[in-house]
Amino acid sequence: MSPAQTLALGAFIFALAVFVGFLLISKVPTMLHTPLMSGTNFIHGIVLVGALTVAAGANDTLGYIIAIAAVLLGTLNVVGGWVVTDRMLQMFRRRPAAEAHKAETPTTTTTTDR
Repeated sequence: MSPAQTLALGAFIFALAVFVGFLLISKVPTMLHTPLMSGTNFIHGIVLVGALTVAAGANDTLGYIIAIAAVLLGTLNVVGGWVVTDRMLQMFRRRPAAEAHKAETPTTTTTTDR
């Protein structure tokens, strides 16, 4: 396969992945977006390993630039997956007793008439 054919095949696969991904995400109910995106971003750890593998085999400047960009974006997705998962899990943690008691007791302010 020539380099032009390889590039064309890669561009076709990328365009197809974008199209299928858009269709899948647009069909997800709003309530499931956070857990779904958290999981899929975390799976980008596999992409990060692939980016590191490609970086190890890079032979020219363009290959190094693409590999560094892939590693950076993969790392951002992994960290983003952890952050989203942590925020999602914080919603289910119990509050300390004093803070929960303050939240349950309504505070009222009184004004004095002069």
